[in-house]
Amino acid sequence: TYTNTWSFGGACVNPIPDYVQVITIQDTTPPSFVEVLPTDITVACDNIPVAAILTATDNCGTADVSYNETILNGSCVSNYTIVRTWTATDACGLTTTHTQNITVQDITPPTFVESLPGDITVECDSIPNAPLLTATDSCGSASVTFNEITTNGNCPSNYFLIRTWTATDECGLTTTHTQTITVQDITPPTLITNLQTDITLVCESEPEVPTVEFVDNCSSNVTVNFTEQINTIDENDYQIVRTWIATDDCNNSTTFTQTIEMLSYEQTTHDKLVLCIDEPILDLNSLIDTSNNGTWSSDSMSVLNGTEFDPVIVPIGD
Repeated sequence: TYTNTWSFGGACVNPIPDYVQVITIQDTTPPSFVEVLPTDITVACDNIPVAAILTATDNCGTADVSYNETILNGSCVSNYTIVRTWTATDACGLTTTHTQNITVQDITPPTFVESLPGDITVECDSIPNAPLLTATDSCGSASVTFNEITTNGNCPSNYFLIRTWTATDECGLTTTHTQTITVQDITPPTLITNLQTDITLVCESEPEVPTVEFVDNCSSNVTVNFTEQINTIDENDYQIVRTWIATDDCNNSTTFTQTIEMLSYEQTTHDKLVLCIDEPILDLNSLIDTSNNGTWSSDSMSVLNGTEFDPVIVPIGD
């Protein structure tokens, strides 16, 4: 407050009184911000701007600016509102306030870290294990769940595996990856019994039909169908053809054939045929009266050993 006094002097009988003027000075105008004021915005959680630095001027003097920030929770951890307040105060306590509301939203779903498995086609015994996938999120953490379902195909060992990984962040945003594994049974059963393919038997009985066993990489049930066919070679000889057909649950089949030659003679190293004769060596003296003390002879003396005759070694045609 300013007081101005004017005094009027003189010899007058009636003096003029002093004139007093009182000037009251008041600061009634609040300060003003200098910079452009930040407006309300909506941003993603990883795109929050840095708080602006504001200054202020005052028509009567200087002004100071204070800053305050508060958080208002939203529907989830990464959804919230930032309330920023700048307050300009002059020397007389007059204030000007600016408030900015920043709405923070989690709008980006999580991202898988590892390489994602693609669709494949495999045999039933080559199905890979499901890989363990993890995920990251721009606003916080993310968890991954795994699910697998089976869709039937045209036979028990032909089917589809649908594998699904779902990454979920703290605000419920999800990213999903699906892999389809086509499982096929294309391998026929395998014979595990040790069997000869070709057999030649001379002067022997027919062998019994063996018990055979097949295994399959996909099917626990293997159906074995057996057939036997006789083929005539000549008057005394013939051929046995034994066939086993093993079929799995997906109609993959394998065939094993065994051929048995049933012969009444065999080819010797001297290109002579030896008959199948089961009779023992015969003492010729047992056939006649030996009181005459005669001797035995033959065009092929190799078959005689004194009085003993061996029919097995008689050459064909002799």
